[in-house]
Parts: sequence; structure tokens; C-alpha cells
Amino acid sequence: MMGIYTRAGDSGMTKLSRGRLVPKDSLRIQACGDLDELNSVIGVAIAFIQDEVLQQLLIQLQCELFELCADIASEPSDGTKYRIDESHTAMLEELIDSFEARLPKLSKFVLPGGTKGAALLHLARAVCRRAERSLVHLSRSEQINKEALKYINRLSDLLFVLARYANHIANEAEKTWG
Repeated sequence: MMGIYTRAGDSGMTKLSRGRLVPKDSLRIQACGDLDELNSVIGVAIAFIQDEVLQQLLIQLQCELFELCADIASEPSDGTKYRIDESHTAMLEELIDSFEARLPKLSKFVLPGGTKGAALLHLARAVCRRAERSLVHLSRSEQINKEALKYINRLSDLLFVLARYANHIANEAEKTWG
């Protein structure tokens, strides 16, 4: 087992999955950092959510975020097999439809907040949007898994719906704007 520190990053460099050294502020590493932050915010949300089904779904999403981050940390080469594919995005769409069907229809903008868990899911959605912007920026200069862009976009939509759902099952009224 590796130690927690290697001293390899002390000069501001880090290794990608295939061993190439890159600066820690490279677009690829920044995108991975945003995905890591998103994963952490989801972890905090789980700590405040009581619903076991929702907890298990969020843990599944955390695992998929590790897969996505591994895709981003891997420089593509001939024959690259990405971990996140169309089936992952399709599953997010199914989840959005399923949870949204249980919620009141929207007629106004929802203000982020409500229960602690829901508020943290709203925060996760905002962090997810930042991660999406990082992936878009990276994709303009380097090749990445194209499904990553679709996946992260749907994930932010799902996090919004799950925040609403967390408030709904807690009988917490949503505050709206407009």
C-alpha cells in the first residue's frame, strides 16, 4: 500500500493515469478537482439525508463520479475504453423522469434551500455545473470522453430533482422566485 504522501507533487506537478507529468493547474487536473469537490459535497449531503433509497442512489453516483474522474485523468489513445458510456447517461435520464413524476409541477424558479440535505444537493448541483464548465473548457483543447459532457449535464439536472425530492419527502415547502 502506498503512503499518503509521495513528495512527487511538491514541485507543482502530478501524474496522469498513464504516468505523464502535468502541472497541477492543467485543465485536466482542474476538471478532476471539480469532480472531486462535487463528490465530496454529495458525501456531505448523504450525511444529512435520512431516506435510505436516496442515500444508496447518491452513493452510486459517487462511484460513477470516480469512474468519470478516471476517464478524465486518462489521456486517450488508440483503443481507449472509457468507463462512462451512453448507458450511464440513459440511467440518469430514467432517474430524472422517475423522481420528477413524484413531484409537483414547477411554475416558478425554485430557490435553493429547504432541509439540510436538500440544500446540500442544491449546492452539489451548482458544483456540478462548475465541473461541467471545466469539462467543456478541457474538451476545447484536449480529447476527452464525449459522453462525459452529456453525463455531467444530466447529473446536474438529477441533483436538482433530487434536492426537490428530498424537500418533498420531508414535507418541506419549496420557496420560489418570480
